[in-house]
Amino acid sequence: MKYDGPGFGKGGSGILKVDEKQVASNNVAHTIPFIMAIDETFDVGVDTRSPVDDKDYQVPFAFNGKLIKVTLNLKPEAMTAEDQKSFDDAARQVNLAAE
Repeated sequence: MKYDGPGFGKGGSGILKVDEKQVASNNVAHTIPFIMAIDETFDVGVDTRSPVDDKDYQVPFAFNGKLIKVTLNLKPEAMTAEDQKSFDDAARQVNLAAE
């Protein structure tokens, strides 16, 4: 995914590849800016928590194909000082709410 940042909650464009070949691409209007449920998971082959789109399926949803390999290529971009301050402020608010 190529993020439309800097900043939180921005959208971007994503590409899905299978066997190194592009099979789909899409634009995402926005992403989750900060907070997800503490028990939200990153699922491969099954979705056990929040569906990507309620119109497509309901959880739990299992993939019935065969996954041979999954590769995640994470390349974090540097945050601006303003983004880092916003992130730190949000993290403090979450910690205070949890107390």
